[in-house]
Amino acid sequence: MDLLLLIIIFTAVGGVLSVMAAAVFLLLPDHLRNAVLPHGISFAIGALLAVAFWGLIPEAFEQVKPEQFQALSGTILAGILGFFVLEKLLIWRHCHSGSCEAHGDEDDHDHEHSHSHGTAKSAGALIILGDGIHNFVDGVLIAAAFLTDVQLGIVTSLAVAAHEIPQEVGDFAILLHSGYSKKKALFYNMLASLTTVLGGVLAYFGLEDLHDSLPYFLTLAASSFIYIAVADLIPSLHKKTDMKTSLQQISLIAMGVLLICTLHGIAHSMEI
Repeated sequence: MDLLLLIIIFTAVGGVLSVMAAAVFLLLPDHLRNAVLPHGISFAIGALLAVAFWGLIPEAFEQVKPEQFQALSGTILAGILGFFVLEKLLIWRHCHSGSCEAHGDEDDHDHEHSHSHGTAKSAGALIILGDGIHNFVDGVLIAAAFLTDVQLGIVTSLAVAAHEIPQEVGDFAILLHSGYSKKKALFYNMLASLTTVLGGVLAYFGLEDLHDSLPYFLTLAASSFIYIAVADLIPSLHKKTDMKTSLQQISLIAMGVLLICTLHGIAHSMEI
């Protein structure tokens, strides 16, 4: 079979299959999904931070020379600051140029509600953007594996799919938490997953050109996940401070970290 066709098929498997597996979450009854959703946010925090610090950033630094370390660190910093600015613009757009501003003490509650709603919406937009960048890089990595060896490419694409499933579950939780409908959450997640195919095709035709930029794509995706987890999701967990809920949150964050790290280790050993 033509190598380009194989890359297209297996980048689609690596991206779309993980979204479809995670979409099972949408089949849950509304009352059960609403009960599970807060737990999904805690899990997503652990998954996003683990993907960033355990997978993307170390991989980026492994691919560059020591003299480029500062440039990569600067990319992470610029990415976090850039996503702050982007989120601010998204919130302003949602608030229709100031309609979310409080106009006196009696409007404080409405202001807080509108601001929280705008922040939640922007978190959803950022997770789609960050996921798209991450999936694009996955596509490049899958194509690189196929260009090295077809069997390695197949194994790598399956490892990517397995690695992405828990993260996609967290993404669905974030989008639903941000106010997206089930159909829109599925549509945008599927759209972001298609960047895996785009990355694979572009890598096939110009891997040398993309190779030098790959570490910077990795750190940009990492900065997106770090910002979303720390700035948008963690503050929402502090709304409930009872001991039982706090222990549940900590346990689920730890589970997200542990699962991503375990799958990353398995994927790495399979790639070798």
